[in-house]
Amino acid sequence: MPRFTHPRLEDVPLDLALHALADSNRLAIVARLAAATGLSCSNTTPCDAPVPKSTLSNHLKTLRAAGLIETTQSGREMINVLRRAEFDRRFPGLLDAILANNEV
Repeated sequence: MPRFTHPRLEDVPLDLALHALADSNRLAIVARLAAATGLSCSNTTPCDAPVPKSTLSNHLKTLRAAGLIETTQSGREMINVLRRAEFDRRFPGLLDAILANNEV
């Protein structure tokens, strides 16, 4: 069973968070997760990113490294959930500002 590394948000620098949100595909994933309260994206309910599976995997890895998502495994399914409350405590207003000012 794969183990995913999720950083402590206190250890995530602002430039890493902004880098993760700078890509339009990653921003679309975050927007989808933010809009779908209580829902997640996984390999059976995709994140609506029009990219190959390997590229999507890399985008999810980048979002995970920036502390934006948490990935867990349930059987063969990888479930990705936005760490909204934790991220908002670390970077107050950042997600709101970026999501409000970008059409994704």
